[in-house]
Amino acid sequence: MNKVYPDAASALAGVVQDGQTIAVGGFGLCGIPEALIEALRDSGVKGLTAISNNAGVDGFGLGQLLETRQIKKMISSYVGENKEFARQFLAGELELEFTPQGTLAEKLRAGGAGIPAFFTKTGYGTIVAEGKETREFDGEMYVMERSLLPDVSLVKAYMADKAGNLVFRKTARNFNPNVATAGKVCIVEVEKLVEIGEIDPDQVHTPSIFVHRIVHNPNPEKRIEQRTVRSN
Repeated sequence: MNKVYPDAASALAGVVQDGQTIAVGGFGLCGIPEALIEALRDSGVKGLTAISNNAGVDGFGLGQLLETRQIKKMISSYVGENKEFARQFLAGELELEFTPQGTLAEKLRAGGAGIPAFFTKTGYGTIVAEGKETREFDGEMYVMERSLLPDVSLVKAYMADKAGNLVFRKTARNFNPNVATAGKVCIVEVEKLVEIGEIDPDQVHTPSIFVHRIVHNPNPEKRIEQRTVRSN
């Protein structure tokens, strides 16, 4: 099976549709699949539910899809760097399912592992727990959280071989491995593409069985979200 596609648009073709749930890797602007997000914007699909730690920033990352009103709901843990995100939510134009950050990671990990739900202490006694089952274990109260199974996962990796074995780089690893395994279809954007056998099996972070399509983007923009410099 040839998993390598010539560009991001062709990698999304025939997969993304209106009304889907799409999980996107990254943390802020670190480790986001830039080319795939732009191609998703250009595809014109709408009514999306987006699972992501946040929604990028205004005009970049998932912020682009908020500006074009292609996202109807966000499942996120942080919204602070995106004014349009905040504006749409406060105006009642965007649904938002706030999820504690560790819970969001575990909901994705559990989905990829075939675990339909789990119990966590996080959020008990707050609005996060409203409408959810709670249970006592060993004298402590826990909230039941359902796992996440997105229709499509968009992932950024540093390197892949042509079979789809993935290697992530440093903090860009963040949510990407969990997003990759959770999706029914996983599409990966990589900076470095090598032949099968060139990656040491002990260095593989996500095995190829989870990866369906690959696009090579050797020169991503990699914007810096918050730049702090020391004065001379």
